[in-house]
Amino acid sequence: MKLSLKPHHLKRYKDIALLFAKYSSPDFAREFDLEGEFGVDADAPKGVGPKPEELADDLERMGPTFVKIGQLLSSRADLLPERYLKALSRLQDKVKPFSYAEVEEIVQTELGARISKAFDWFESEHLAAASLGQVHRAALRDGRQVVVKVQRPHIRKQIAEDFEVIEEIASFLDNHTKIGRRYQFCKIVHEFKTTLVHELDYQREATNLTTIADNLTHFQRLHVPRPVADYTTRSVLTMQFVEGTKITELSPLARLEIDGDALADELFRAYLKQVLVDGIFHADPHPGNIFLTNDGRIALLDLGMVGHTTPGMQEDLLKLLLAISDGQAEEACDIVLRISETREHFDETDFRRHVAQLIADQKDAPLGQRDIGKALLEVGRISADTGLYAPTELTMLGKTLLQLDQVGKTLAPNFNPNASVRRHVTEILTQRVWKQVSPSKMMGTLLELKDFIGGLPSRITKILDAVANAELELKIKTPDTEQLMNGFQKVANRITTGIILAALIIGASLLMQVNTTFRIWGYPGFAMLCFLFAGAGGAWLVLSIIFKDYKDKRRSRR
Repeated sequence: MKLSLKPHHLKRYKDIALLFAKYSSPDFAREFDLEGEFGVDADAPKGVGPKPEELADDLERMGPTFVKIGQLLSSRADLLPERYLKALSRLQDKVKPFSYAEVEEIVQTELGARISKAFDWFESEHLAAASLGQVHRAALRDGRQVVVKVQRPHIRKQIAEDFEVIEEIASFLDNHTKIGRRYQFCKIVHEFKTTLVHELDYQREATNLTTIADNLTHFQRLHVPRPVADYTTRSVLTMQFVEGTKITELSPLARLEIDGDALADELFRAYLKQVLVDGIFHADPHPGNIFLTNDGRIALLDLGMVGHTTPGMQEDLLKLLLAISDGQAEEACDIVLRISETREHFDETDFRRHVAQLIADQKDAPLGQRDIGKALLEVGRISADTGLYAPTELTMLGKTLLQLDQVGKTLAPNFNPNASVRRHVTEILTQRVWKQVSPSKMMGTLLELKDFIGGLPSRITKILDAVANAELELKIKTPDTEQLMNGFQKVANRITTGIILAALIIGASLLMQVNTTFRIWGYPGFAMLCFLFAGAGGAWLVLSIIFKDYKDKRRSRR
């Protein structure tokens, strides 16, 4: 099998193929005929194999698209071993920077003014360099200290070309391989591309900063820097300077001086509110984006990647989190099935068995090993393996909570996210209720009520006219009318039989007063016959009811 290679994409195809051939099994190279196309020997011995640090270097060499992939992988403890996670973590904010001359040119072009005029001072040395841009410290003319995030030059064109190649490879995998049909790589690539395009728009990120800062106003231990609108464009983002330390760089002494449990709990509570109440949440809280400020608060940085949840999805995700944290496997399975899309050959029994085992392992695990985010991602993986397509929100929430689990345990090694969910669920439900009774929603309800009351007299008049003219009709739709009528007939037969038996008993009682020569056991014969017939009929009716209920119960168990 071969890909239909485009001439101007040949080099990129080769880079990607070589990367996979280096870090995966030889099957990949043979399947794509890398030996015939590029001279790659799939069966060549690899010695001890490449080191994890080489993967980070190779991704960085291939450009920002693949650096971003490396960043995402660095937070996926469910996919990669610890040594790879550690090696890839440097891509979070230690990517090779670009020159200050390019920074100066981009800032001046975007803001329409020289740096010396727009800023009081602007440091030429970068604070951090990431996949899509790098950050410099500066001060505005009014003395406010800020940081300026500058997008890498020509990055949009490079990412667009990379995705042409990646999308073609994903399409090939979906159409020709079993793993592609199972995981639907085209959908994954499309979602990743959409997220990345949004991250390239710094004006959108500025809006995200403002929205989430407003939503988290009441969290005293959290801080979200505000953007400076007049100094922000699609490629330049200026925001408040946050003075602090990345949490992964905290010394043991610094950890003793902070209330790690309270910080971790507040951080987790804030994210639960974002996901389950606000409907917009910071979807990339990796350690490079979490700072401890000098005044002991947690600062959330880099809000280019955000997730969104609808009110209906929020309800389902809340129930799912509670089910997993309480170890309720059946309820968790029911919720995932309700919000997911089934594919052909979906094996529900296998799905339920694996999820039940996962949740049991999660519940029985030691305190330090309980990762609710990892459990959600594992549920997504089980869904894909058994033929169920879980919604994107589930995977994104799992990834976000997995990163939060890691951050929380950095701040407080004994932090229990499951307990945090249960502890704050009442507060979350209260906030959801109050959100439903917001002024805008109340006004909408009042308008609907006004329309209903206004149209009520005319509707009542129509109903009364139809009753007076004998034109009122009731139409009942049932899934199986014949089955329903058979049920009604059985009920009517039992009631009729009961009435007849009761009449026989009453008649027999009256006949006992009639003195006749025909007697049974010394009593009037006709009365005794009625009693005997009623007794036999009653016994038959009771036995038939018991036998029928027993059969129905056995059928329902099957």
